[in-house]
Amino acid sequence: MKIGILGSGDVGKTLAAGFVKHGHEMVIGTRTPDKLKQWAEENPKARVGSLADAASFGEILVLAVKGHAAADALRSSGTDKVAGKIVIDATNPIADAPPSNGVLKFYTDLNQSQMERLQKEFETARFVKAFNSVGAPSMVNPQFRNGPPSMFICGNDEAAKKTVSGILAQFGWETADMGKAEAARAIEPLCMLWCIPGFLRNDWVHAFKLLTP
Repeated sequence: MKIGILGSGDVGKTLAAGFVKHGHEMVIGTRTPDKLKQWAEENPKARVGSLADAASFGEILVLAVKGHAAADALRSSGTDKVAGKIVIDATNPIADAPPSNGVLKFYTDLNQSQMERLQKEFETARFVKAFNSVGAPSMVNPQFRNGPPSMFICGNDEAAKKTVSGILAQFGWETADMGKAEAARAIEPLCMLWCIPGFLRNDWVHAFKLLTP
């Protein structure tokens, strides 16, 4: 598949390398291409371009920016280039404030998620929440003692979720589909829970597992 990565931080670069590893074509979009010069040399199969370049190229887009920059990144990519495409939303609505006893602060509340806000503005895009509940180093083929961890996803488009579930299987995850976009209200706060051991004990290597009978 052709993948457009919107964002060039740790999450964007990790997922970009993961897509290349698994045989996909990709363009990583950034506002500052010079910052990716060394990374591009180390990942010669990855292409670097603008946000609009990545959005134009990708059949599937991955939104991998800070939460407060998500809507602007999509606007800068071009609303027409986002329309109708699967958008894997890896963002979290983390506020610009320090954690309290290890607990992050969000700028959303439990009655509306970041992804719902994005879906409302970019109504024809096919958003699927994924990759927001784990750190970048464990996003691609994580190795844990108890087997593949669970990636919680949600979204309004069933076909889009099926496609994303296939990608997650390639990346070594079990998919836990939580339903429609409203479920992002519960999935996004998993970021808070995931970060607590890191802030309190400097433990950043773990993931969630949904156990079933």
